[in-house]
Amino acid sequence: MLDNIKLGQYLHGDSWYYRLDPRAKLVMTTFFVVIIFMANNWITYLGATIFTLLIIFTSGVSLKFFYRSIRPIFFLIMLTFVLNLILYRTGEHFPPLTINISKVLVTGYGIFIILLIFLRIFKVIDKYISGKIFKISLLIIIIINVVIAYLFKNEQFIWSFNWIIYKGAVINGGFVILRLVLIISFSSLLTFTTKPTELTLAIEHVLAPLKIIKFPVSELALMISIALRFIPTLLEETQKILKAQTSRGADLTEGNLKEKVIQIISLLIPMFIISFKRAEDLANAMEARGYVPGKKRTSYRILKWRLRDTLYVTSFVLLTVYFIYFRYLWK
Repeated sequence: MLDNIKLGQYLHGDSWYYRLDPRAKLVMTTFFVVIIFMANNWITYLGATIFTLLIIFTSGVSLKFFYRSIRPIFFLIMLTFVLNLILYRTGEHFPPLTINISKVLVTGYGIFIILLIFLRIFKVIDKYISGKIFKISLLIIIIINVVIAYLFKNEQFIWSFNWIIYKGAVINGGFVILRLVLIISFSSLLTFTTKPTELTLAIEHVLAPLKIIKFPVSELALMISIALRFIPTLLEETQKILKAQTSRGADLTEGNLKEKVIQIISLLIPMFIISFKRAEDLANAMEARGYVPGKKRTSYRILKWRLRDTLYVTSFVLLTVYFIYFRYLWK
């Protein structure tokens, strides 16, 4: 699972987006995250989606990497949508949704779960009951509830709930999901197509005016670059440790809560050791290359602004004009 996460990882490629000045990509990515909040109707979100898809499809980066960037926060996206359905209570609404639940089966299932928990606490059935049993039994109870609620209408055995879903809640929830997906995709595209060294240079150039007030711009840019570079490295090391422990008989998916906590701690300790060792090796390498914090440094790579960078920035200006027109002037 961890080897599918591509957060902060550079992907080798050669397209027009790779050849853009990293300053243009960094500033325009930040600018896009800001102006996307100007979108407030279907036509503005349609324009933002088409604009993003055009850049993604022509960037040379496979769509599967964007999917892997979005997948870790899928639960957060769905939770946001559900909260919109529950909390948004204005405007027109759909016909009330009636939910019927069997009292007998819910009570019996509750007793079954409590009994199962006690049996697991006292380790009576550890070898026979796994987390899959809970999922399967939950699915079965839902199916049975739906069937009984449909076949029987006796109020003594049925709980009825009316859930009103507002049209504005569905639309607003959809816009929130789309906005999160666009922001994550555009931000991921920056790290996918920009080398850490180029990103460091871009941050240093963009924040250069802060040097007037003695702000350590170079050190900040270096720390951000190192942090982004270490994310995939640490994930890779974590995957190696998991495989090593699995080959020795460890299983993080089995056992009670106490045993899982102990197993996680056994994973964290080598991770801390590896992190400190990596940091020490990096510090020694930087020292061997003559790095001194606060001193003025030269760069092997010189950033040059080209026509394609100007055209790229212009496209965002046009997108902003599009947002302003269809948000405030279009009726």
